[in-house]
Amino acid sequence: MRTVDMRGENEPRRPVASSHRSRPSDAERHRALRRQGQRGRTRTRRRVAGLGLVALIVLAAVLISAPSGGHPSGGHSSLPKNGKRTIAASASRPRRAARLWQPAPSPGSLPQTSAYPSARTAQFKALMASLWTGVVQGSVGPALPAFFPKGAYLQLKDIAGAASDWTNRLVRDYSLDVVAAHALLGQNASTARLLRVDVEPSYGHWIGPGVCDNGVGYYEMPGARVVYRDAAATRSFGIASMISWRGVWYVVHLGAVLRPADTGVVDEPGSGAGAPSYSGTC
Repeated sequence: MRTVDMRGENEPRRPVASSHRSRPSDAERHRALRRQGQRGRTRTRRRVAGLGLVALIVLAAVLISAPSGGHPSGGHSSLPKNGKRTIAASASRPRRAARLWQPAPSPGSLPQTSAYPSARTAQFKALMASLWTGVVQGSVGPALPAFFPKGAYLQLKDIAGAASDWTNRLVRDYSLDVVAAHALLGQNASTARLLRVDVEPSYGHWIGPGVCDNGVGYYEMPGARVVYRDAAATRSFGIASMISWRGVWYVVHLGAVLRPADTGVVDEPGSGAGAPSYSGTC
């Protein structure tokens, strides 16, 4: 007997549900996914551990093959060539030459200029400090930086034997005058303190070429004063003559331009600071 479907022909049919046993539950699917993830992580850890072991083996091989000291025989490194310098090449490569320090040229080796010197510059104060050191010690050596340079004198003087004249006359007189100024300080020489060197700018005058056997011109400054402190008193003495080279004052005659005897001279020593005095000299 045929069973008749009482639903209308247009009514959709419901899908036949599968049995509970044939379809996994949600809990079973979640457990399966967790097991799959755990297996993936385990495989990843094993691969990382394997790579680390390989790296350790390679490193050990390199350390074993490296020389324990010195260079490999034949002048080559035992390390494989990989684009980097070998040990032997690095050791045999010539080092870059160290840059040698070169002192500044001596002022006397450079030509004269017409620049008018200043007594306020750090350079002038440093030169006068060297003069003072020589006076305190009673020695011309420390005071030589303040003296007119030999190379400049050779350019300045148009005479035969200028080098000998600089050494045997000018420096000798300078040495005698430094010792005389030291004697002026007496027992207080070691504690005497330089205060300043007074220079009157208006006293400077230009000495042209051809005057006093000069081949080139220069400025001359007479009568500057060395002012110092001796115990509780301020005292001073003069610098007979300074002349210029390239815009710097240098001592050329400390005690006297002309002297009656071969002895040291102190130019106008006195108490107090005194005052610069003018005289027209070469």
